[in-house]
Amino acid sequence: MNEQIQPATVRVFIALAPPDDAKEELARALRPACDAYPRLRWNRIEDWHITLAFLGELPVGTAPLLQRPLADLAAARRPLRLSLRGGGHFDERVLWSGIEGDLDGLHRLTADVRSVVKECGIVFEDRPLRPHLTLARSRRDDPSSVVNVASGLAAFSGREWEAERLHLVASNIGRGPGPIHYRDIEAWRFSGEQ
Repeated sequence: MNEQIQPATVRVFIALAPPDDAKEELARALRPACDAYPRLRWNRIEDWHITLAFLGELPVGTAPLLQRPLADLAAARRPLRLSLRGGGHFDERVLWSGIEGDLDGLHRLTADVRSVVKECGIVFEDRPLRPHLTLARSRRDDPSSVVNVASGLAAFSGREWEAERLHLVASNIGRGPGPIHYRDIEAWRFSGEQ
């Protein structure tokens, strides 16, 4: 009998996701770069997201503790109007697209999300929010590809869209070979007036 052993921990983060048409608009702008720089480790379009709080590895039983408080938070908040704009890089290794729109609302939402996490007793690294959408990573021996693609993406200006749901996401990072994949543990629609 070949039973699959379930891991004792799960890598978790809380995020927003652009709608498919906004992601496809950016993907079209990136297509020439994808062809020109095939050695970059491009993130899958279905996994593009804006991280609000990265919680790291948690015991499997911890994530369910967040579900009710995050559902309540989403129920009290209205959708945020955002857009994808330009590009940049972190340390010449990570390519990203910037976020514009209701950034004050995004920062307030992030602060509230992180408060919920802390109230649930979950310890995590509370870094300042730098709103972005990670697109690709370079290999260690490639110091220029990300910089070149970011420069070419500088003029990108995507349409405005509404972030309609708050996502609690699990990642398979470090769980074997192949690309990183993300899956929603749960997602909640923003339906309030705040």
